Amino acid sequence: MPVTARIWLAGATGYIGRAVAAELSRRGFAVTVIVRPGYVAGRRGAADPALAGCRLLEADVSSPQALTSALAGEQADAVFSCLASRTGVADDAWRIDHRANSHLLSVAEQAGVRQFVLLSAICVQRPTLAFQEAKLAFERELMGSGLTWSIVRPTAFFKSLAGQVGRVRSGKPFLMFGDGEGTACKPISESDLAAYLVDCLLNPERQNRILPIGGPGPAITPRQQGELLCRLAGQPVQLRSVPVRLFDVVAAVLGPFGRISKRMAEKAELARIGRYYATESMLVWDEATQTYDADATPETGTDTLEAFYGRVLRDGLAGQELGAAKVF
Repeated sequence: MPVTARIWLAGATGYIGRAVAAELSRRGFAVTVIVRPGYVAGRRGAADPALAGCRLLEADVSSPQALTSALAGEQADAVFSCLASRTGVADDAWRIDHRANSHLLSVAEQAGVRQFVLLSAICVQRPTLAFQEAKLAFERELMGSGLTWSIVRPTAFFKSLAGQVGRVRSGKPFLMFGDGEGTACKPISESDLAAYLVDCLLNPERQNRILPIGGPGPAITPRQQGELLCRLAGQPVQLRSVPVRLFDVVAAVLGPFGRISKRMAEKAELARIGRYYATESMLVWDEATQTYDADATPETGTDTLEAFYGRVLRDGLAGQELGAAKVF
């Protein structure tokens, strides 16, 4: 695909989406980013440097009528979707991870778009949660669409491992579940992942394939993350174990109330999501051995978690905030 190709990008104001927008612009693509209504008039919409080279088009991606109307008459050669629900609870997940992507795919097909690149997640390999089922439902829809597709399933983002920088820097212990050795990941930076996603446009080997991807290895456990962060912060290594059963207790207590309160049901689901990430590795799952396989998890990029931790310890967490999504 020529670098003059026209691209639609959804989810461009999110963590990875912003990096994809910047990477597409840097390579010379003509990028139209679909942003939520009111974004252009907002303070951030006028100042976000990641979107400086893009055309902004407002539309409610969760409304098929609004999305169809906003993109009527628009042309594109490829679509990128970095859409993801904010919380992962069932209603939000099915509204964004599935239906919004489905609306976008339908409009793309009607406009004659030839290629669709989807940012998914490596955790859908072993689905037990609503947001994983929602993502998989759209993956199946995309694969059956007839478009050239790439489904990218990254491992943990640097951002997701940044939640304890402040507490460790202030001398507090690093919190981990169990002994901190039960899970591992190959964390990837937003810029390395963005470059990998954009290369899906041009590399036939990444087309019509599901692509698990991590950053440069080796895989790292939570215990190793804590030891690394303490060392870089100039603090003695202090690690504190948190029992995984804490999530089970929360889910069990809130579960019965979920039958009468949507808010309680969502809190119980958040506890189940927390438990999943506390007990499952973000690596390729080997069905034959029923284990996660670090060696089978592909790698890309050059950014390391050590360099990332050093940077945020020095410069702060601007752009890496987790907000309501963080566990610690």
